[in-house]
Amino acid sequence: MLFFFVLFFISNTIFSQGKFQFFGKDDVKQKVKFKNINNLIVMPLEINGKELSFILDTGVNKTILFNLNQNDSLGLNNIEKIKLRGLGKQEAVQALLSKSNHFRINNIVSSSQDLYVILRDSFNMSSKMGVTIHGIIGFDLLKDVILKIDYSNETLTFYNPKKYKLKKCRRCEEFPLEFYRSKPYINTVTQIDTITNKKIKTKLLVDSGGSDAIWLFEGTHNAIKTPKKYFKDILGEGLTGSIYGNRSRIAEFRLGKFVIPEPTVSFLDTTSTVNAREFKSRNGSIGGNILKRFKVWLDYPNRRMVLKKNGSLKKGFYYNMSGLVVVYSGKDLIKEEVEQTNINSYGVESKTTKPDVFSVITTYKYEFKPAYKVYEVIKDSPAFYVGLEKGDIIKKINGKPAYQFTLDEINGIFSYKPGRKVVLGIERDGIYYTYKLRLERRI
Repeated sequence: MLFFFVLFFISNTIFSQGKFQFFGKDDVKQKVKFKNINNLIVMPLEINGKELSFILDTGVNKTILFNLNQNDSLGLNNIEKIKLRGLGKQEAVQALLSKSNHFRINNIVSSSQDLYVILRDSFNMSSKMGVTIHGIIGFDLLKDVILKIDYSNETLTFYNPKKYKLKKCRRCEEFPLEFYRSKPYINTVTQIDTITNKKIKTKLLVDSGGSDAIWLFEGTHNAIKTPKKYFKDILGEGLTGSIYGNRSRIAEFRLGKFVIPEPTVSFLDTTSTVNAREFKSRNGSIGGNILKRFKVWLDYPNRRMVLKKNGSLKKGFYYNMSGLVVVYSGKDLIKEEVEQTNINSYGVESKTTKPDVFSVITTYKYEFKPAYKVYEVIKDSPAFYVGLEKGDIIKKINGKPAYQFTLDEINGIFSYKPGRKVVLGIERDGIYYTYKLRLERRI
């Protein structure tokens, strides 16, 4: 299951922000490496001298911090209480607003940034992504730079808009950006089915904080409704609760001259998207599973976005076909055999983990390794029918210890190929079980 961030709404006044500025010898551009995890951009961000991991999310208009532990001491200034709300059915959550914070990305600095702090990580994003995620940043940074996102090489290039002009590109497509509450929207064309061949104009949020390909909101256009072939799924986690909807495919999606056949689409009802529908013209979102197929230039100062296709544009759209939502659940103490240096009767030294007649007694070491558990089992899925349950601890995957995989790799196994057999060794109430399931393409 690919989890993602969703937009947030601030229930009090929008405060003015300090600007990000370029310093040092290279005040034209700065390059930053990022990690692409579940189609999300995880980048380093230094706040008040502390380096943290943030998701770059074009779908948020404020910088939000939601995961600080006792080892991540961070001085916060000028604090007041506020409320935040977003997608999901739950009520707004309590948070803090801290002003005048110092932000830094390489030699790009701002000394007066607002920071919204959620003291309780209500959706526990770090466990769902398998790496530590401290927060999300979007408009506050992007309004002051021109950004190139190179998904293939996992590189962000920030350009100084005062000294850099985006060059024309014959193989690129340029889109004007329309902003509503500091979030960017573009116009696209969508074909829901192959029966009518009807193409409809859709206005979608550009949401780099969403791991899905496309979201569409039912009821925002006469032709936007779930196709006949779909299944109900947990589409992700928002600030105020889980996001549910219908997962399906559509016939075609167009971004200017770029035609994308049969992408996966998540259809959301009014209940799950009541806050997002405040912008009446909006029909949904474009997420990371579309954006990663391009080099993306985001030019907020000049209100435009430029796309250039990369080698993955025509690759298929996959999703979790197991029905399992797996999360990181801390660490287990694992006993492992130590590689030994053995000297045989000829005085020849060799390394082995299997002692021969000339070896000393085998020794072991104990190390903490990542552990994973089942967070949710989707009804009527392959995992549901074989009997896997919420809370099961995953010990082995296809014969290998689960700790040898990252969470991203586990999600990749579940999304790889219809019909593939997956064998899971799990622990439930102290008893070990083995389950076999086949990945099933349901749409």
